[in-house]
Amino acid sequence: MTVALWIVNALLALAFAGAGVMKLVRPRATLATSGLAWVEDFSPGAVKLIGLAELLGALGLVLPLATGIAPVLAPVAAVALAATMVGAVVVHVRRREPVTPAVALLVVSAASAVLGFLVVLG
Repeated sequence: MTVALWIVNALLALAFAGAGVMKLVRPRATLATSGLAWVEDFSPGAVKLIGLAELLGALGLVLPLATGIAPVLAPVAAVALAATMVGAVVVHVRRREPVTPAVALLVVSAASAVLGFLVVLG
């Protein structure tokens, strides 16, 4: 099960790190024109905060397991990322945008959390 956790967490970390860095380094107007129209509903600071949360969550999925320091933080990070994706689903539903990517990340984050708690605590 540990190998499965590493695979799921590595893939999730890549997805969230990429999304988070993109939100941190690109201006809000550029994000809006590149397909992330939802940023128009949020301040530039809020978009940067979402990006930071995604980046920190990505690090939280991998670093505790890799270092062996407080490995229980990996499934906690997965829970936090799942909560972030619940918010994303709400925003996309409200804007009548496709929710499939956010739902997929929500499901995989929840699976990572369950798997992580089983591996770390079990």
